Amino acid sequence: MLCLKACFKNAFTAMIAMSAFAIVSCGNNETKTSEESSDTTATSNQSGSESVGNAEAVLSGTQPDTAVSGTARFTEGNGKVKMTLDLTIPKKANQSVAVHIHEHGDCGDMGKGAHGHWNPTKVNHGKWGSASFHRGDIGNVKLNGEGKGTLELETDLWSINGSDTTKNILNKAIIVHGGVDDFTTQPTGNAGSRIGCGVLKKG
Repeated sequence: MLCLKACFKNAFTAMIAMSAFAIVSCGNNETKTSEESSDTTATSNQSGSESVGNAEAVLSGTQPDTAVSGTARFTEGNGKVKMTLDLTIPKKANQSVAVHIHEHGDCGDMGKGAHGHWNPTKVNHGKWGSASFHRGDIGNVKLNGEGKGTLELETDLWSINGSDTTKNILNKAIIVHGGVDDFTTQPTGNAGSRIGCGVLKKG
């Protein structure tokens, strides 16, 4: 009888010890799972985040005899910048006009305050995507019968407010020329007078 009581007591003690161990183990597992979930969420958020920025230039005429309006909108994401350029120049209906990014965000003196093409890599002027071209060599825009035209361009050669000065387009000027760019004449493409201008500012 004494032996039976002792055995029962030892068994009961063992059961309590095992239960306590199981509770502690479960608690540890639950904490670990929570931490793992937190880490996964943080990793997911980090991998899903993208650097996104916006910039815009509102275009207006620089010559009293030529009305110019439009916008150049830039959106950055996934390491690239996409430009959407919309122009309205009734006087140039059914013609093409050249558009460039110029080095200074100054539309004064009929656009001359913008100085020359933005060319941070110091290469020859040319057609975008050719062997040699300025970072500001956007190109020619075809206008319809109402003088409206649109051009889209996406590139990893531009950035918005980045630290790389060879890519950062902010505080530059968008210049609309009265003629077309021949992509050959240095350093301007013989694109004619400056009839429109807008300064690129962060959106």
